[in-house]
Amino acid sequence: MTSQSQGIQQLLQAEKRAKDKLEEAKKRKGKRLKQAKEEATAEIDHYRLQREKEFRNKQTNVMGSQGNLSAKIEEQTTETIQNLTSSYHKNKESMMKKLLNMIYDINPEVHPNFRHAA
Repeated sequence: MTSQSQGIQQLLQAEKRAKDKLEEAKKRKGKRLKQAKEEATAEIDHYRLQREKEFRNKQTNVMGSQGNLSAKIEEQTTETIQNLTSSYHKNKESMMKKLLNMIYDINPEVHPNFRHAA
């Protein structure tokens, strides 16, 4: 009977060691999963920062060129306005004279399509 109780004790001890090994394996697995999650998060953050930096560089290049375009358009607009204003002042007098001559010098003529009623 003592050998039987000794065998049971050995089985209980083996069961306890197996249970401890399972708990230890679960802890290692949980620790490894946590570590993998932290590594993935760090990698994602690094990738995100890299892509944001590239985006900001592209945005700066595009916006910088848009700023140059705005300045060029503003300059061209100002130049066009100045040209139109100077042309207006230069030709205003002669155009007024032409318009007034057309209004004052009326030459009554019969229209070529007019038919005399016979």
